[in-house]
Amino acid sequence: LMLNKPRGYVSTLSDEKGRPTVADLVAECGVRVYPVGRLDLDSEGLLLLTNDGDLAHRILSPRHGVWKRYYAEHEGQTGPEDVRAFEQGLVLADGLHCLPARLTPLSDGRSIVCVQEGKYHQVRRMLASRGCPVTYLRREAEGGLTLGNLPLGQTKELDIVEAEGLLQNIL
Repeated sequence: LMLNKPRGYVSTLSDEKGRPTVADLVAECGVRVYPVGRLDLDSEGLLLLTNDGDLAHRILSPRHGVWKRYYAEHEGQTGPEDVRAFEQGLVLADGLHCLPARLTPLSDGRSIVCVQEGKYHQVRRMLASRGCPVTYLRREAEGGLTLGNLPLGQTKELDIVEAEGLLQNIL
Protein backbone atom coordinates (compact mmCIF):
# COMPACT_ATOMS: atom_id res chain seq x y z
CA LEU A 1 0.00 0.00 0.00
CA MET A 2 1.02 3.58 -0.59
CA LEU A 3 -0.14 6.04 2.06
CA ASN A 4 -0.06 9.83 1.88
CA LYS A 5 0.74 10.28 5.58
CA PRO A 6 -0.52 13.51 7.15
CA ARG A 7 1.33 15.46 9.82
CA GLY A 8 0.49 14.40 13.35
CA TYR A 9 0.59 10.64 12.73
CA VAL A 10 3.42 8.43 13.92
CA SER A 11 4.83 5.86 11.50
CA THR A 12 4.17 2.87 13.72
CA LEU A 13 1.35 0.47 14.43
CA SER A 14 0.87 1.45 18.07
CA ASP A 15 2.03 4.33 20.24
CA GLU A 16 2.42 4.27 24.01
CA LYS A 17 1.78 8.03 24.12
CA GLY A 18 -1.65 7.60 22.53
CA ARG A 19 -0.86 9.61 19.40
CA PRO A 20 -2.61 8.76 16.12
CA THR A 21 -0.73 6.11 14.11
CA VAL A 22 -0.60 5.14 10.46
CA ALA A 23 -2.35 1.92 11.52
CA ASP A 24 -5.42 4.07 12.19
CA LEU A 25 -5.35 5.19 8.55
CA VAL A 26 -5.06 1.68 7.05
CA ALA A 27 -7.25 -0.29 9.47
CA GLU A 28 -9.99 -0.79 6.87
CA CYS A 29 -7.67 -2.49 4.35
CA GLY A 30 -8.25 -5.81 6.14
CA VAL A 31 -4.63 -7.00 6.00
CA ARG A 32 -1.97 -6.41 8.66
CA VAL A 33 0.74 -4.32 7.03
CA TYR A 34 3.84 -2.65 8.44
CA PRO A 35 5.41 0.71 7.59
CA VAL A 36 8.48 0.54 5.37
CA GLY A 37 10.68 3.03 7.17
CA ARG A 38 9.45 6.11 8.93
CA LEU A 39 8.30 9.66 8.40
CA ASP A 40 8.55 11.77 11.54
CA LEU A 41 5.48 13.12 13.30
CA ASP A 42 5.82 16.54 11.64
CA SER A 43 6.43 15.25 8.10
CA GLU A 44 3.93 14.12 5.54
CA GLY A 45 3.94 12.25 2.29
CA LEU A 46 4.59 8.88 0.73
CA LEU A 47 4.88 5.98 3.14
CA LEU A 48 4.85 2.40 1.89
CA LEU A 49 3.24 -0.35 3.96
CA THR A 50 3.63 -4.06 3.30
CA ASN A 51 3.37 -7.50 4.87
CA ASP A 52 6.49 -8.65 2.97
CA GLY A 53 9.48 -8.28 5.32
CA ASP A 54 12.05 -9.09 2.62
CA LEU A 55 10.64 -6.39 0.35
CA ALA A 56 10.71 -3.88 3.20
CA HIS A 57 14.36 -4.68 3.94
CA ARG A 58 15.36 -4.26 0.30
CA ILE A 59 13.62 -0.89 0.08
CA LEU A 60 15.23 0.36 3.29
CA SER A 61 18.78 -0.93 2.77
CA PRO A 62 21.07 1.79 1.36
CA ARG A 63 23.01 -0.89 -0.56
CA HIS A 64 20.02 -1.28 -2.90
CA GLY A 65 20.18 2.41 -3.81
CA VAL A 66 16.47 3.23 -3.55
CA TRP A 67 16.12 7.00 -3.93
CA LYS A 68 13.62 8.92 -1.83
CA ARG A 69 12.67 12.46 -2.94
CA TYR A 70 11.56 15.14 -0.48
CA TYR A 71 10.15 18.60 -0.95
CA ALA A 72 11.34 20.90 1.84
CA GLU A 73 10.45 24.41 2.89
CA HIS A 74 13.11 25.94 5.07
CA GLU A 75 14.62 29.10 6.45
CA GLY A 76 17.43 30.59 4.41
CA GLN A 77 18.43 29.78 0.86
CA THR A 78 20.39 26.86 -0.54
CA GLY A 79 22.95 27.41 -3.26
CA PRO A 80 25.84 25.86 -5.21
CA GLU A 81 28.02 25.30 -2.13
CA ASP A 82 25.20 23.38 -0.45
CA VAL A 83 24.65 21.30 -3.60
CA ARG A 84 28.35 20.33 -3.59
CA ALA A 85 28.27 19.51 0.13
CA PHE A 86 25.28 17.19 -0.36
CA GLU A 87 26.96 15.53 -3.37
CA GLN A 88 30.09 14.84 -1.30
CA GLY A 89 28.15 13.40 1.63
CA LEU A 90 27.64 15.50 4.72
CA VAL A 91 29.04 14.73 8.16
CA LEU A 92 26.55 15.96 10.75
CA ALA A 93 27.44 17.46 14.13
CA ASP A 94 26.92 14.13 15.94
CA GLY A 95 29.39 12.44 13.56
CA LEU A 96 26.80 10.78 11.32
CA HIS A 97 28.27 10.30 7.84
CA CYS A 98 25.51 10.71 5.25
CA LEU A 99 25.77 9.05 1.87
CA PRO A 100 26.08 11.43 -1.08
CA ALA A 101 22.70 13.03 -1.76
CA ARG A 102 21.12 15.37 -4.28
CA LEU A 103 20.01 18.87 -3.42
CA THR A 104 18.06 20.98 -5.91
CA PRO A 105 17.54 24.56 -4.72
CA LEU A 106 14.22 26.07 -5.69
CA SER A 107 13.25 29.65 -4.88
CA ASP A 108 12.07 31.30 -1.67
CA GLY A 109 13.46 28.84 0.88
CA ARG A 110 12.37 25.70 -0.91
CA SER A 111 14.47 22.74 -2.03
CA ILE A 112 14.23 19.19 -3.31
CA VAL A 113 16.38 16.64 -1.47
CA CYS A 114 17.00 13.09 -2.68
CA VAL A 115 18.61 10.51 -0.39
CA GLN A 116 19.27 6.77 -0.48
CA GLU A 117 19.11 6.23 3.25
CA GLY A 118 16.78 7.32 5.99
CA LYS A 119 18.53 7.95 9.27
CA TYR A 120 16.73 9.67 12.16
CA HIS A 121 15.42 13.06 10.91
CA GLN A 122 18.14 12.93 8.26
CA VAL A 123 16.78 15.36 5.68
CA ARG A 124 15.88 17.88 8.37
CA ARG A 125 19.31 17.52 9.96
CA MET A 126 21.15 17.77 6.65
CA LEU A 127 19.45 21.04 5.73
CA ALA A 128 19.86 22.42 9.26
CA SER A 129 23.59 21.66 9.07
CA ARG A 130 23.74 24.05 6.10
CA GLY A 131 21.92 26.81 8.01
CA CYS A 132 18.48 26.02 6.61
CA PRO A 133 16.17 24.66 9.34
CA VAL A 134 13.17 22.87 7.84
CA THR A 135 9.67 24.25 8.44
CA TYR A 136 7.77 21.76 6.22
CA LEU A 137 8.79 18.38 4.78
CA ARG A 138 6.96 16.03 2.40
CA ARG A 139 8.23 12.79 0.85
CA GLU A 140 7.07 12.88 -2.75
CA ALA A 141 8.64 9.77 -4.25
CA GLU A 142 10.35 6.51 -3.36
CA GLY A 143 11.84 3.90 -5.64
CA GLY A 144 10.13 5.25 -8.76
CA LEU A 145 6.73 5.61 -7.05
CA THR A 146 5.22 9.06 -6.70
CA LEU A 147 2.30 10.33 -4.66
CA GLY A 148 0.58 11.73 -7.71
CA ASN A 149 -2.82 13.11 -6.67
CA LEU A 150 -3.35 10.72 -3.72
CA PRO A 151 -5.19 12.79 -1.09
CA LEU A 152 -3.61 13.35 2.30
CA GLY A 153 -4.55 10.54 4.71
CA GLN A 154 -5.61 8.17 1.93
CA THR A 155 -4.11 4.87 0.80
CA LYS A 156 -3.75 3.28 -2.59
CA GLU A 157 -3.02 -0.35 -3.35
CA LEU A 158 -0.19 -0.50 -5.85
CA ASP A 159 -1.26 -1.78 -9.24
CA ILE A 160 0.84 -4.35 -11.09
CA VAL A 161 2.76 -1.74 -13.09
CA GLU A 162 3.64 0.24 -9.96
CA ALA A 163 4.63 -2.89 -8.04
CA GLU A 164 6.83 -4.15 -10.89
CA GLY A 165 8.41 -0.72 -11.22
CA LEU A 166 9.19 -0.68 -7.52
CA LEU A 167 10.74 -4.14 -7.69
CA GLN A 168 12.90 -3.12 -10.66
CA ASN A 169 14.21 -0.18 -8.64
CA ILE A 170 15.37 -2.38 -5.75
CA LEU A 171 16.69 -5.57 -7.33
